[in-house]
Amino acid sequence: MIHTLPSPKQKRSAKRVGRGMGSGKGGHTSGRGGKGATARTGYKAPRRNFEGGQNPISRRLPKFKGFTRGFIKSSEVNSPVKLSILAGFAKEAKLTEVTLENLVLLGLLKLKAHKVVMPKVLFDKDIEIALNLKGIKTSKTAKAAIEKAGGTVED
Repeated sequence: MIHTLPSPKQKRSAKRVGRGMGSGKGGHTSGRGGKGATARTGYKAPRRNFEGGQNPISRRLPKFKGFTRGFIKSSEVNSPVKLSILAGFAKEAKLTEVTLENLVLLGLLKLKAHKVVMPKVLFDKDIEIALNLKGIKTSKTAKAAIEKAGGTVED
């Protein structure tokens, strides 16, 4: 008698989706929304690199060595150098003329293999020491600060 009663923990059986009108979920779309891949069995999420049927970028780009037109790989690397730090290092090393070689020796510039490192001096605060820059790019404000301190900038 008691063994014939249903258990209170008994779960309701899952609706059988996509099995017609008698399944309790209606016919046609059967609770799966519209048509397409999401309505089909076994669909979880689009595969990696899938772009909605459009030819993916991995197939559109050429696979040749040295191809750089799609993703630009410049051989030049910009390296910013703060004016106050440059002045501090120059003051410690007792330098008045600053060149690319001096920046490397001071440790302000790190050379990279197969790259041309282009330093640019940027203004952060005024300096007291007169610096003479040769072959180094500077911002307008940094150039004005260097000339105000009595230095020169040559490109």
